[in-house]
Amino acid sequence: MRENRPASSVLRPRVMDTDCLSTESGGCECYVDVPEADSIGCVEVLATVCSIVLMVLTLPISLFLCFKVVQEYERAVIFRLGRLRSGGARGPGVFFVLPCIDNYCKVDLRTVSFDVPPQEVLTRDSVTVSVDAVVYYRIRDPLNAVVQVANYSHSTRLLAATTLRNVLGTRNLSELLTEREAISHSMQVTLDEATDPWGVQVERVEIKDVSLPDSLQRSMAAEAEAAREARAKVIAAEGEMKSSRALKEASDIMCESPAALQLRYLQTLSSIAGEKNSTIVFPLPIELIGPLMNFTSSLGVQRTTAPMAAPAGPSTTTSTSSPLDGHPSHQPPLE
Repeated sequence: MRENRPASSVLRPRVMDTDCLSTESGGCECYVDVPEADSIGCVEVLATVCSIVLMVLTLPISLFLCFKVVQEYERAVIFRLGRLRSGGARGPGVFFVLPCIDNYCKVDLRTVSFDVPPQEVLTRDSVTVSVDAVVYYRIRDPLNAVVQVANYSHSTRLLAATTLRNVLGTRNLSELLTEREAISHSMQVTLDEATDPWGVQVERVEIKDVSLPDSLQRSMAAEAEAAREARAKVIAAEGEMKSSRALKEASDIMCESPAALQLRYLQTLSSIAGEKNSTIVFPLPIELIGPLMNFTSSLGVQRTTAPMAAPAGPSTTTSTSSPLDGHPSHQPPLE
């Protein structure tokens, strides 16, 4: 192992890059590069010494300025004369700063939510809609949130509004109304990738409301009503077809047993009587009055044919009395 170190300059290794290469003999040769630390200038050393002397001279009042406290959900990023102090963010608890030369920034690690203002979006099928959303994010790396971006909260809000328009512009109106979860997940992934260098992690994105123009709402309502009416007619037709088939099967069964039809009539009469109506219409089956009609027709035929069927016999003489002379008159016999 070889270390590439410059001969002149004082080194304070912080990050080491190791490169390993395989040799011809089958071994492994590694090179470690140790970067050179930034040197501290004379002005910085002098300012640090003066700050320490001032702190000692103003004891114990200076202790109220030197010791700081951050909460469990906070972290402190300390800068000394404009340089980021090594060791990362401080907290939670008590940390020490030198007066006049140290400055620190508090970063809240809790999840923060904000509303994305309603955005006028033109969908892929050329429909203008107004969409708003809510975004939940938190600070993952306090150092990057302070150093890499000027205002991570404002930048995340602007990026969320832009991402909302870009993502919704690639979807149809039907997809926007029915696939909200997929659109929210796509926005969350896009925002998380964009804010990762800032130390911000987007946890969740939810679309709150989709506002449509009034004319489009009326058109969609008319279309939905027509579709429902069409489905209702189809369902009614299918029901009529099924009921007709059931009635046909029932009629076939009743034809095999005439008593079943009479029982059905009695059941109908019982259901009508249960409603307490004043008028009851009872259907009389043709099978019951058929023999009576045949008997009546036979009697009518016998009455019409009786005088013509009288038996022939010897001629008889009928004597009648005349009211004028009082003597019986003789009439010729009937043949």
